Amino acid sequence: MVRYLQAMASHSSRAAATRDTPPAPRPATTASRVGHGRVPVTELRVRDIMKRPVTGIGADTPFLDVARMLGRRQSGAAPVVDDERHVIGVIAESDLLAKAASLAAPERPGALSGLRRRRAHEGEGATAATLMSAPALTVQPGTLVVDAARAAARSRIRQVFVTDYQDRLVGVVSRSELLQALVRDDAEIRAEVVGRVVEGEFGLAAADVDVRVENGTVTLTGSLTAALIPRLTEAVAGIADVVEVEDHLVATA
Repeated sequence: MVRYLQAMASHSSRAAATRDTPPAPRPATTASRVGHGRVPVTELRVRDIMKRPVTGIGADTPFLDVARMLGRRQSGAAPVVDDERHVIGVIAESDLLAKAASLAAPERPGALSGLRRRRAHEGEGATAATLMSAPALTVQPGTLVVDAARAAARSRIRQVFVTDYQDRLVGVVSRSELLQALVRDDAEIRAEVVGRVVEGEFGLAAADVDVRVENGTVTLTGSLTAALIPRLTEAVAGIADVVEVEDHLVATA
């Protein structure tokens, strides 16, 4: 969670660094999903991470068909669309459970029997339009990922549906995909430490510095000239998603 909040809050500027100048703070970055290189987290768009198509449910789809669709998809929710694919609402499993239980309950003799039959009949006649919640949480392909993540955090739905400028359904992103886009894993952090900092900015061999990353904490081990050690640790500390740098480097003459 700490690394997630750090990535969301990072707005520092990128600066070029060389071997002879200390590295300057730069914006948090994450790998683009569409092959455009590394994109600052603050500039990453929903279209960069959206990779799953989604099929909407027609507004007049009967209750039982809606329940079967959600059961097969195992997505927890689906958008409800009109004939032109405009998103008019969202239907979640929680919207269906009470009616599904009424339909599945066996008949019992007694005063409540008639009430159960009436509820079952109402459930059979329900459609997606009568069961959905509106309006649905939607974003556009050009929406910033950080903004989409904030909106998703306030919603009970695990998916955020993506629409074009005419509110027509074009895709979906999940909470987990938004989180993954904002926070890199340890392997990606280590690759940047070794490739961009150790080998790139400082011109060292990868074997000169042992780099290990666990939960965002970078541990540096090896032997370097005394002047290089503080510069190296400062450069590593400036990398996006690095929580802490543990310096076990030994100074040489």
